Amino acid sequence: MKILVVGGGGREHAIIRALKKSPLCGEIWCAPGNGGISYDAKCKPIKATDLDAMVDFAKQEAFDYVVVAQDDPLALGMVDRLAAVGIPAFGPNAAAARIEASKVFSKDLMKKYNIPTAEYEVFDDPAKAMEYIRGRGQYPVVVKADGLALGKGVLICQSEAEAKDALKEIMEDKKFGASGNQVVVEEFLTGPEVSVLSFTDGTVIKPMVSSMDHKRALDGDQGLNTGGMGTVAPNPYYTPEIAAQCMETIFLPTIRAMQAEGCPFKGCLYFGLMLTPQGPKVIEYNCRFGDPETQVVLPLLESDLLKIMLATTNGDLKDVEVRFDKGAAACIILASGGYPVAYEKGKEITGLEEGQLPDSDAVIYHAGDALQEGRLVTSGGRVLGVTATASTLPRALKKAYAASDEIFFENMHKRVDIGARALAALGQ
Repeated sequence: MKILVVGGGGREHAIIRALKKSPLCGEIWCAPGNGGISYDAKCKPIKATDLDAMVDFAKQEAFDYVVVAQDDPLALGMVDRLAAVGIPAFGPNAAAARIEASKVFSKDLMKKYNIPTAEYEVFDDPAKAMEYIRGRGQYPVVVKADGLALGKGVLICQSEAEAKDALKEIMEDKKFGASGNQVVVEEFLTGPEVSVLSFTDGTVIKPMVSSMDHKRALDGDQGLNTGGMGTVAPNPYYTPEIAAQCMETIFLPTIRAMQAEGCPFKGCLYFGLMLTPQGPKVIEYNCRFGDPETQVVLPLLESDLLKIMLATTNGDLKDVEVRFDKGAAACIILASGGYPVAYEKGKEITGLEEGQLPDSDAVIYHAGDALQEGRLVTSGGRVLGVTATASTLPRALKKAYAASDEIFFENMHKRVDIGARALAALGQ
C-alpha cells in the first residue's frame, strides 16, 4: 500500500517506523515531515492544516491510505475531506474529533454519561469565571481554554491572582486565539497521572500499553509546562485491577457515549487519567496518538500496526490482534535550550549517521530538525526523542540515557530524571 502520514514530529516518525514493519506497507510519504523523517519516508512540505493542498496531493499521488496523526487537521475535518474523494484514512471525523477540539464538548459528554471527571463549570465571561473561582475559594484551580492550544491551554492556578492572570491571558489577551472564547474552570485532581492510548473502530476498544509523561521542563517536575520532556511505558501505577476498572467506568462508556451522540469515534483515542483517592478520573481526551507517549508505546507493539489501523477504519477491530511486548520502554527528549519559551534554531546536530546512532539499538525519533546541505540542524523546541526498549524499566532508561549522551547540539537541554517516579513506584 502507498501511505501518507500527515504531520511532522516525533510522533509521526514513530508511526512511520512502526508502519514500515508491516508487509502490507509499500511506499511511505510524510507531509510536511522533517529533516530526520526524510531518512525513513519521502517528505512533502505541505502544512498539516492546509486541507485543500493535502487532499489534492493525496488524490494526485493516489495514496491507498492516509494516517492523520495531528490534532488540528483532524479537528478541521481532514478525514471527512479524504473520504469525500474516496481515500480511506486513520483518525476520527470532525464531529468525533470534538472530544479533543472542544473541552466544553468533552466535559459535557462526561457529565451527561456519568464518566468520572473533575467537577467543572463553563464560562464565556471572564468576570463571571472569576466570581465562581472566588466563591469556591479552593486552590489550586485549573483553567482550560476550550479549543486546541498546542497542549499549552491548561493553566494550574495556585492563587486568586494567578487565576485572574490565567483568565486575562486566555480570554482577554487571546493568547490561544478563538480557542479562548470559552473556558472550563475545574477542580484540581491529585494522584498519579496515566496516559492510555487506545485503538477503536467506534464499537470495539483495544487499549495499548500505559505510559507516563513528564510535562515540566526541568528536573524534579519544576519549570514550565512543555509538550513533554520524556516518557516511560508501562506506567507502574496502572495495575491490571485499575485497567479493568477503567474499561468498565471510562473506556467503554466513552465509546458508547460517542455512538449515542451520533459521532462514533474511529482511530486512536487517548485517555489522560488521574488515579485519585476516589478512583480513576478523566483529565482529558485526545483524538490522536500522544506525543511523546507514541515514542514508547509503538516500539513495544508486536502486532502489525497497519493491519490494526485498517481495522479501525473498516470497523472490524474485533478480528485483529493487538499485542504488546512485556518489557519496558523509555524516551528521553533532547530539547533546544530555552524551550518552551525562546530558543535558537539552526544548531548542527552531531553523533548521528543517516538520522540514527551507529552501533546502537536505541531509536532516534526526529521532532524538530531540518536538513541543510546534508547536515541535520535544529528547527524546533523539542528536537529529538531517544527511545530504548529492554526487559525492565531500569535497563531501558540506562540504554536511553547512554544513547542520548552520544548526541550533541549547542545549548542542548534534557531532563536527567525521566522515569524516577516510575522507579520509585516499583521500589527501585
